[in-house]
Amino acid sequence: MYKVIPTNDLVIRSALKRGLETVHAKDKRVRVIEELGVHHGDARIDIAVVNGILHGYEIKSDQDTLQRLPGQINVFNSVFDKVTLVVGKSHLYDAINMVPDWWGIMVAKTDVNGNIVFSLIRKGESNKEQDSVSVARLLWREEALRILEEVGEANGLYSKSREYIYEKLSKVFNKKTLKAKVRERIFFRSEWRPDAPLVLNGG
Repeated sequence: MYKVIPTNDLVIRSALKRGLETVHAKDKRVRVIEELGVHHGDARIDIAVVNGILHGYEIKSDQDTLQRLPGQINVFNSVFDKVTLVVGKSHLYDAINMVPDWWGIMVAKTDVNGNIVFSLIRKGESNKEQDSVSVARLLWREEALRILEEVGEANGLYSKSREYIYEKLSKVFNKKTLKAKVRERIFFRSEWRPDAPLVLNGG
């Protein structure tokens, strides 16, 4: 019988990203992003996959805690089309009882060679709780203004706060259209803000 090695965020993240890139290798349009900020950085999803939907993956390794998860649930519910929680085996029971029924759940364990192995416990379903303003907040201010310019709705907004601009977006576009435009901007970003480096959650 081999000794069980507790998982940590870094090894799960690396293995998960490689796995997602392999799964989506044949997709014509897909982007796998680490540490996507939500609600102006109030929370960060560990990995986001942007293709026809926005799918967030949050990691809670054996060495993390679930202390921050309730607050993260509320934020992620307002933004992502799907969410999957990736947990170390020690958190599985508590996690199942904490996350919404529509969230997917995966367990990450180490095998005899010390490699991470993922097991799907519950397949995620589509989110019906998204909020248009929260989705708009995924955009940088300049991106939001460009979208409004394209439809002739940016007049008088250049001196307004970004929150005012996000509110405007939520009124100009229906939720389906807004989500598509937000995904498009995120997908084609060529540079990320220098103030948003990779940060390991650690809980």
